[in-house]
Amino acid sequence: MRLPRIAVTMGDPAGVGPELCLRLLAEPAVRRFCVPTIFGDSGVLNGVADRLDWPKPPASDIRDIETTGDLAASLVPGKVAAQCGAAAYRYFTAAIDEALAGRVDAIATGPINKESLHAAGVPFPGHTEILASRTKSQRTCMMLTAPEITCSLVTAHTGYREVPSLLTTERILDTIELTAAAMARIRDKKPRLLVCGLNPHAGEHGLFGDREEERIITPAIEAARAKGIDVAGPLPPDTAFLPKHRKETDAYVCMYHDQGLIPLKSLAFDEAVNITLGLPIVRTSVDHGTAFDIAWQGKADATSLLRAVELAARLATC
Repeated sequence: MRLPRIAVTMGDPAGVGPELCLRLLAEPAVRRFCVPTIFGDSGVLNGVADRLDWPKPPASDIRDIETTGDLAASLVPGKVAAQCGAAAYRYFTAAIDEALAGRVDAIATGPINKESLHAAGVPFPGHTEILASRTKSQRTCMMLTAPEITCSLVTAHTGYREVPSLLTTERILDTIELTAAAMARIRDKKPRLLVCGLNPHAGEHGLFGDREEERIITPAIEAARAKGIDVAGPLPPDTAFLPKHRKETDAYVCMYHDQGLIPLKSLAFDEAVNITLGLPIVRTSVDHGTAFDIAWQGKADATSLLRAVELAARLATC
């Protein structure tokens, strides 16, 4: 059987993405389950390899994406820069277009820097929003998964003040449905989901918040149950992630970014993989940022990228 072709985007060239890609290409086990191609800049990859005294990557493993000028010579590792945000955006959109055209089977993405994206004038806060726009997908959500814990987010890259106004029963139901379908595919069984409340104590029957649990969240859970999904909640967020709940929960549905990512990164920072659900293509990603403080120093752990590529390959063939 043909091995799946995985487009691996380098991410922000000033971050740890380039060295993660070099580690990936140097890992013999990777080529037993996929054919990886780095979408990025060979000048940057070779520059990092020279700096760290690592082997340079084979040219056949690199898809050079056009950038403005000599990026490797002009960028400063570990610094926010518009040129790096623009480059990361081009690597990513090129990979999306290749996946939509069927020339690659899945995408695994390195970390991007949102400040650099903004400086480059990119009108999206992150990967998920770029994907939804580029693929014209109506229902998407961000899910991070690891053996210890899986969390899906109803809202992601937005300020806390905006979260209540963005929550709707339809949006929560979409996230529940997408999560249930994804976990059934990953775990090969009917999953059990747990939905977190928005407010402390899940609103305490209206004492906290604006009765979001009663008005918005509970109707979504009831609608999901009517569709045959095994889902519980809304549970108070401060107790939802206790060991007894994690033991019986395949995935959590969280109302906002940090509600899910704080427990997930506490339990599985180096192991978790980010998946965008609801797309016509397979996309996975590392669960960490650009780590500017250690960029180009050879210190970055490639475990999350390796897991992302492995899961992308598995999802592309099932």
